[in-house]
Amino acid sequence: MALKATIFKAELTISDTDRGYYATHALTLARHPSETDERMMVRLLAFAVHASDSLQFTTGLSTEGEPDLWQKSPTDEIDLWIDVGLPDEKHLRKACGRARQVVVYAYGGHKAGIWWAKISNALARCENLSIFQLPREATSELAALAERGMNIACMISDGQMWLSDARKNVAVEPTAWMHAGADK
Repeated sequence: MALKATIFKAELTISDTDRGYYATHALTLARHPSETDERMMVRLLAFAVHASDSLQFTTGLSTEGEPDLWQKSPTDEIDLWIDVGLPDEKHLRKACGRARQVVVYAYGGHKAGIWWAKISNALARCENLSIFQLPREATSELAALAERGMNIACMISDGQMWLSDARKNVAVEPTAWMHAGADK
């Protein structure tokens, strides 16, 4: 018998001064049996950074060839493709061909650096790809916020993020390894 996903509910209040976006989202996150709390919370962080009424979590780990989140146009074209973790080069090149914008939130400490060193040259021509590295300490602290019922506030300002619940505050300052549209 296959293991089922664990369902988490999150009320996410976002104050994003960088984009002028202020909203509260009631979200349901299905955590795949092989997914860690850390990965799930990085998905939640990615949602907060790109939040909109049309941004959706996908089946992610359950379906090969899909991102963790995406935003589609009214004509069903993929405007935004978001992956978390360390996706392989072939997957990212295919995503860049399918979506207007692709964003990766890489995490995992030293492993993330090795991954980036290995694939960075091959992805240099992907002009619609942005890759951000999240510090290991921050993603570990994010994992500690995971609960079946979460009430999370997220403040975003000058590219920095602060996520908090009633017990803990976590600061996240991503490093841009590659930024779509930036001079190369």
